[in-house]
Amino acid sequence: MKSFFAFTALCSMRPRWDEWVPESRALKWNEANLAKQASLRESYPGKKKTVPKTSSSSGGSGRGKKGTSVDREEDFTRRPEIKVPIPDSLKAQLVDEWENITKNQQLVPLPRTPNVVQILEMYRESKKDKKAKNDEIFQEVLAGIKTYFDKCLGNMLLYRFERQQYVDVRKRNVGKEDSEIYGGEHLLRLFVQFPMLIAHTQMDQDSINALRENLVDMLKWMQKNHKELLLSEYENASPAYQSIVKS
Repeated sequence: MKSFFAFTALCSMRPRWDEWVPESRALKWNEANLAKQASLRESYPGKKKTVPKTSSSSGGSGRGKKGTSVDREEDFTRRPEIKVPIPDSLKAQLVDEWENITKNQQLVPLPRTPNVVQILEMYRESKKDKKAKNDEIFQEVLAGIKTYFDKCLGNMLLYRFERQQYVDVRKRNVGKEDSEIYGGEHLLRLFVQFPMLIAHTQMDQDSINALRENLVDMLKWMQKNHKELLLSEYENASPAYQSIVKS
């Protein structure tokens, strides 16, 4: 059976910014994986490891397939950490959300208004400068955020308690993309994951800087408009839903 690969396009459809990522590398959004991410950052401060050379099957010198795979992981761990600072008020939103969902057994009511597509358009329209609105890089970043959201939501942006809701809402919204169903709450989770996602690409430093600048600007805009974009109250999951999740 052919392995499933999720295609993630960061910022644009340009080949130099595209990457095929195996599903196994897309982690779920949960406490364990967030702790794992923090642990990996501490364990790999960018120091180069020595990798023993392996012989090829023909007996010649060189690196085997395993060595090549290790080299790729080394390249990732050697790359400088990419920081996308989350404003404090949005961090508080994430903490409250974690408690609402994992402890209080609550859910984000779906479909959301505004949804991710609408939020991205609202952000684009917030740029009073027409030149900024139509800037090629700016447009590519917005398109890339939407693409990444649609490709990553089901794999890495959901708490375990939300997965059944995802199955249910997809059945009720056939033909719609996740970015047309989910809103700012899940979009914010994607921003938290962007540093790790960007580190796995082959983007050059200029492209990374341009992307980071746009992401930081959008986060500031989301902070300013959080009352319009983010929920203050979540809905209680029904006893029937809780029973299905626990089964």
